[in-house]
Amino acid sequence: MAEDTTDRAMRLAVGHHRAGRLAEAERIFRQVLAKQPDHAGALHLLGVLAGQGGRLDAAVELIRRAVRFNPDYAVAHNDLGIALQSKGQLDEAIASYRQAIRIKPDYADAHSNLGIVLMHKGQPDEAIASYRLAIRLKPDGADVHSNLGFALMNKGQLEEAIAAYRQAIRLKPDLAEAHVGLGNALEEVGQLDEAIASYRQAIRLKPDYTEAHNNLGIALGAKGELDEAIASCRYAIRLKPDLAEAHNNLGNALKDMGQFDEAIASYRQAIQIKPDYAEAHSNLGIVLMYKGQLDEAIAAYRQAIWLKPDYTEAHNNLAGALKDMGQLDEAIACFRQAIRLKPGYASAHSNLLYALHFHPGYDARMIYEEHRRWSDQFAEPLKKFIEPHGNSRDPDRPLRIGYVSPDFRDHPVGRFMVSLLAAHDPDRFEIFCYSDVRRADRFTGLLRGHARQWRNTVGLTDQRMAQLVREDQIDVLVDLTMHMARNRLLLFARKPAPVQVTYLAYCSTTGLETMDYRLSDPHLDPPGMNDEYYSEETIRLPETYWCYPMHEQSPQVGPPPALGSGGEVTFGCLNNFCKASPEALDLWIQLLRGLPKSRLILQAGEGSHRQRVRDLLERQGMDAGRVKFVGWVPLPEYFKRYEQIDVGLDPFPCNGGTTTCDALWMGVPVVTLAGRTAVGRGGVSVLRNVGMPELIAETPQQYVQIATDLAGDLPRLGELRRTLRARMQASPLMDAERFARNIEAAYRQMWRNWCERGGVLGLQCQAP
Repeated sequence: MAEDTTDRAMRLAVGHHRAGRLAEAERIFRQVLAKQPDHAGALHLLGVLAGQGGRLDAAVELIRRAVRFNPDYAVAHNDLGIALQSKGQLDEAIASYRQAIRIKPDYADAHSNLGIVLMHKGQPDEAIASYRLAIRLKPDGADVHSNLGFALMNKGQLEEAIAAYRQAIRLKPDLAEAHVGLGNALEEVGQLDEAIASYRQAIRLKPDYTEAHNNLGIALGAKGELDEAIASCRYAIRLKPDLAEAHNNLGNALKDMGQFDEAIASYRQAIQIKPDYAEAHSNLGIVLMYKGQLDEAIAAYRQAIWLKPDYTEAHNNLAGALKDMGQLDEAIACFRQAIRLKPGYASAHSNLLYALHFHPGYDARMIYEEHRRWSDQFAEPLKKFIEPHGNSRDPDRPLRIGYVSPDFRDHPVGRFMVSLLAAHDPDRFEIFCYSDVRRADRFTGLLRGHARQWRNTVGLTDQRMAQLVREDQIDVLVDLTMHMARNRLLLFARKPAPVQVTYLAYCSTTGLETMDYRLSDPHLDPPGMNDEYYSEETIRLPETYWCYPMHEQSPQVGPPPALGSGGEVTFGCLNNFCKASPEALDLWIQLLRGLPKSRLILQAGEGSHRQRVRDLLERQGMDAGRVKFVGWVPLPEYFKRYEQIDVGLDPFPCNGGTTTCDALWMGVPVVTLAGRTAVGRGGVSVLRNVGMPELIAETPQQYVQIATDLAGDLPRLGELRRTLRARMQASPLMDAERFARNIEAAYRQMWRNWCERGGVLGLQCQAP
């Protein structure tokens, strides 16, 4: 074939190729090669055609022949890299791209492609450099800007990633991939509404874009828009039934909706598709925990860790399950392992701090020191965001009180807050509630009805929420969560309100210098007992820390069960099993041994920890059947369980609070052991306020004796059964108006303290 004829044939074939007439193009390329087997251009383009048809081995072989005949053929080296990359031969692909760049240093596409493979290889710094060079050579390459955004996200450089994605979209507004990338970056910085808008735009451009539907479901779930989240994940699954990530994300949304069985099915489907999917195993464990299947949850977490040993969230979740089983040493070790793997994992640190309160080996000083370490690491760097407050310094004006919680729902915090919010003086205190509730319920509605302003903060970053608090000009900001799940302590570290106070979740310390006060009462915190182990100044409400709500769902009080069982007395503890310390269990077993006809009811999910207690009894020659275990049930059924209990046993070193009040409300007297920390004196506070100090023990021996005496006095048990509810109703525990005036007086005094200092920004209030 003459040279001019070959050139004409190649031009014709290239025209067919560009027009999508691939068969015609291939026929002509083969005709050229039949006459001229060393024609590098025909070999190269025939290889490109093979790659487009999915025949990657043929593509690599043909293009390699092309570069053997023409070693300086930069475009062929680049396309060889693409074929090798498609085959998963990443090192060889990198070598091909680098060869293309050596031949043609200004080859923008080769630089861009090299960046893609370097990202796959986990080399984001080198990838970013390649993308930046490609952009300098070809500034209008929208795809490259988009890929640069992905690499920057991988490096945690989120603002730069957002800028790169926005530039890609400016250059090519219909680039759906850039809209998804932008959505991912916006979601990472907490701009959920903007992220959702980006995903929706990607879907408008490309309706069958599975990743966009899947990621939209994630963002909607984070916003608490769970029905829409479920719909988006299901649509992604319809588009791609074998997308394990979509099944996992559907499980997350179903879990947040409380549809646990359906969530479990979704996680199991994700695992069936992708058996090494560590995140799905860990998420399955979370729902199994919610179902009370703790052994199965632990197995799921361990499987996740086996698959991914540095998976910090799985270590943290495993620790939570071990804590709920009462295996506190193992739980604390797992929390610490999660922290070692990821030192910046603030929520794992918080979970550790909360767990320490249940462990008898940690005293007030040790707990405080751990809290200070948390504060030094996580709160101290946020001081740079603290600014002076412009609130009017009138000490007697109406105040804006902001309550912050993820638990404005059917939860002990939500239930206790109903009476207080209802009793606040609206002329003197304007109430704002900052609610992180993902799934509202009846209690959410009750609470919302008592707030002047209700702010839904689901999905907001701490920084954005701090701006919102400042915009609302809150005078006193109240934390209701401490270090429990989904706390906002790093919001409080930014000091968005002039006065900040912690209350209700559990009575301890946050460790924050920016938390000015903690509320307590004289029984939880006798003056001088542990004042040096709080980062906050303690304000003692004059009577009680709690304001117990009237429970419409609770049954009427009946006679003690011992009267109908021939004098067989039933002790009970319906607290979370993690509070049943070995020391408490030992005393409870002593009680059973001393009263051979007695029984014990404990609340605990399914699992081997139940057998551990039975084994304790059997080792002491006792019938393991004398201990009955019950799992979690809805509130009305929970109250009915007290109908089976004669005498309540307060756990230690961390007492009950809600459960003690619930027991008394149902006519069940509770025996408590006074501890040396505020969380160990909840029973003291409740019993003194209801006028029953005789049920407070100062020593373990007294604890056993008081419980034994109660069990042996059926007339007294009957009298208490008949009168305890009325005693509670007449006590400070249920005088909502009185309690509200006391807490309002505390807020007013805190406010006056700030005003007297001239509104000066202080990081910690010092006791007078």
